[in-house]
Amino acid sequence: MTTDTYSSLAALEKSTITFSDGPLAILLVEDEVEAQSSLDHMARIGFATIVAMVPEAVPLSPPQGVTMVRVGWRNAAPGAAPAAVNAVARKAPGLWMHYCFNAEYLFFPFCETRTVGEMLAFHTEERRQAMLTYVVDLYTDDPKGDGAADRSQAHLDASGYFAEARLDPANRKHPLDRQLNFFGGLRWRFEEHVPPQRRRIDRIGLFRAAPGVDLHDDHTFSEPEYNTFACPWHHNLTATICSFRAAKAMMRNAGSRDAINTFMWYRSVPFEWHSQQLLDLGLMEPGQWF
Repeated sequence: MTTDTYSSLAALEKSTITFSDGPLAILLVEDEVEAQSSLDHMARIGFATIVAMVPEAVPLSPPQGVTMVRVGWRNAAPGAAPAAVNAVARKAPGLWMHYCFNAEYLFFPFCETRTVGEMLAFHTEERRQAMLTYVVDLYTDDPKGDGAADRSQAHLDASGYFAEARLDPANRKHPLDRQLNFFGGLRWRFEEHVPPQRRRIDRIGLFRAAPGVDLHDDHTFSEPEYNTFACPWHHNLTATICSFRAAKAMMRNAGSRDAINTFMWYRSVPFEWHSQQLLDLGLMEPGQWF
C-alpha cells in the first residue's frame, strides 16, 4: 500500500499527478463516522486506487494493497463535493470512477463474488459511460447520538420508492429522454425536514471521466446521456449506495432531531449487507449481466 498526501484540493489540482489505473474511488469524508469502514468497503469490492478527501483531524488507514491519495478537504460550502470529484476526474481521463461520502457503501449485483472492475468492463461493452445508483437510506431503531449510524443495527425501507418524469428545464411540459427523478426512504417519509432539491435518491455514482463532462451539485452531469437510467435498446445494470448520511443529518439538525423519535415504520427491515437483498427488493438490477 502507498499513500500520497496533498494539503488541499488546490494543491492536488496544481500537482502533476495523473491516474492511469482504474477503476478509481473517491471518498468524500465529512466527519469521522464510519469513515474507515467506508474506505475498507471500497477496497473490498475491488477499488485499488482511492482518493480520500478528508478533514485534517480525521484518521484513516489505507487498506492493504490499496494506493491511497489523501487530500485535505472540507465540505464547507455549496459545490464543494462536485468540485472535488471534478478535480480528480480531470486527472484521470478515460477512467471509471465512483464517489460517495463516509458512512456510505456501494453495492452492485453479485458484488460478493465479482469485482467492480469486472462489472464495469461489462457495462463498457454495452456502450455505457455512466451508471445510475440509488441512494438507499440506512438507519437504526435507536437513532439518537451515534446510534444513527450503527452498522450492526442497520435497517432500510422495503417499499415506498417511486419515480417521476424529469422535465426539460427549457420546456417544463417535455420529459427528458430516459431520465427520471427517484424518491423514497427517509427523505420521503420525513420530507418536511428535507429541502426539495435534496429529496431525490438517484445519483450517477459510477461514471467514466471525460474532458468537458462535469458533475453538478444535484448529482447529475453536464452530459445528458450520463444521466440516463438505461440505453435506448434494453435495461442496463444499476447499483445501490447504502447510506447513513440522511439519518446522520436528521439527528444533527435541531429541528428534525427534536421532531423524530424513531425512523422505524411497518416496512422497515434489517439490512443484510448483501447484494441479493437489494436485488430482491428491486433496488438495483443486473440488466443483461448474469
